[in-house]
Parts: sequence; C-alpha cells; structure tokens
Amino acid sequence: MNTALSIAGTDPTGGAGIQADLKTMTLNGVFAMSVVTALVAQNTTGVTGIMEVSPEFLKKQIDAVFEDIRPDAVKIGMVSSFGLVEIIADRLKAYEAEHIVLDPVMVSTSGSRLIKEDAVEALEKWLMPLAEVVTPNIPEAEILSGMTIRNEKEMEEAAKKISGTYGCAVLCKGGHNINDANDLLYADGSGTWILGERIINPNTHGTGCTLSSAIASNLAKGQGMEESVRNAKRYISGALAAMLDLGAGRGPMDHAYYIHGLTGREL
Repeated sequence: MNTALSIAGTDPTGGAGIQADLKTMTLNGVFAMSVVTALVAQNTTGVTGIMEVSPEFLKKQIDAVFEDIRPDAVKIGMVSSFGLVEIIADRLKAYEAEHIVLDPVMVSTSGSRLIKEDAVEALEKWLMPLAEVVTPNIPEAEILSGMTIRNEKEMEEAAKKISGTYGCAVLCKGGHNINDANDLLYADGSGTWILGERIINPNTHGTGCTLSSAIASNLAKGQGMEESVRNAKRYISGALAAMLDLGAGRGPMDHAYYIHGLTGREL
C-alpha cells in the first residue's frame, strides 16, 4: 500500500488539521501517518489556543516515521513558528522526501491567525523550494507573491510569480469573491484552469487541509500533478455535496461521504 504523511496541527473536532488529513488520506486509498506540530484548541467557531511541540520533539516524530515506514508523499499544513519550519526542512532534505505538498496555512477559516511573522519568512526560505506543489488560497497567494489579486488574470500573474520564485508548481485556489470554485494550476511554465462544481454549502471547515491531503494521496499513488489535482477536486466536491451539518459555526465536510452513501449512516 502507498503511504502519505501529514505534518500539521490538530483539530479536536475533527474537521480540519491532522484529523481531516488522516481521514482524507485513508478515504483516498493510502496508509496515513501523522507528525504533530501543535495542539490546537479549535472548533467550527474559532481557535482559542495553540500549544506548539518543541523543535526537538518534532524532529523525533519525523525521524520515527522515516526510519520505519517511509512516506510516498508528504503534506505540510500548519507550522506556526520559525524553529519548527527549520526542523521540517532539515529532516525532509536529509531523507530526500518526495512529493511534498505544502498548504501554506496562515489564517483559519474562522479568521484566526495561525502563523507567526518569522515563520512566514522561514516558510518562504526553506519549505517553498522543497515543495512539489503549494496550495495557497487568495490571501495566502497575495502574501507569497506580494501582489493584490482581484480577478482571474491577477491569479494567473501571482501563480506564475510564485512558481518562478520558488521553483514549484502552484495551485492557486479560487473563491474569496474571485470566482466560484475554479482553481489555477501553474506548473512547468504554463497555467491550467481546474474547474470545480459550485456547491452552496456554508460548512467549509477544513477544505484547504482536505484538498492538499487528497492531492498528496494521489501523488503517492503515482498520479501526475494535473490528474492528482482534478481527482482531489472531485473528492472535495463530493464531501461538500453530502451536506453534513455539524457544529455552531462553519461545520466540517463529510470525508466518508461515499461510504455513507453505500452503507447508510446508521452504521
């Protein structure tokens, strides 16, 4: 069985972070593993606290995985401080990790800031050049490109700039009043629009985590970049279309939607 590793923070309510990554990877047919960067007290309404692991303990976790069950792909999510970014970059380079998908998580869906200023600089310096693909949303793409993005043409310009600067593919995610559900994949010097189904569902907690984990899962299975993204988009559309409704805020998606469709929720 192919394997994938999530390096990210937690979500005790299960809709985002490592919990969402593990569900997504499992439901996309790979053996899922995890390295915790921080314990995050959050739910569908917001984040109330973050307790980081130490850089030393983060190193021990990464070593434990790579020295025993080597991942075929690595998804990196929330990394909130300089020291943790430094350790992740050092260990991934040491193990020559492949198929690194970087979701540059900076702000939660509820609007809570999840990364310190110095960590943004470290992420740009050390992790972006290691990534095969980065998956910023519009605000994150603005930070990484230094541009304002107001339309699809500016999405294309920003993705091209990010890709050229860091040498990685870029999946610039739509939304944020730019378009409905269409993402731009910029890779190998050209851009391709990946069209998505517009689903009216306010429960979008963990969509970024889920999409990047699905892409990593598909890369781990040997799919090409565009195929990986298209299949990940198809999966997330199904999870949103299931219309799961939990929590007092922006609720989670139904990661196991197709199992529930086959067997019934009573199981």
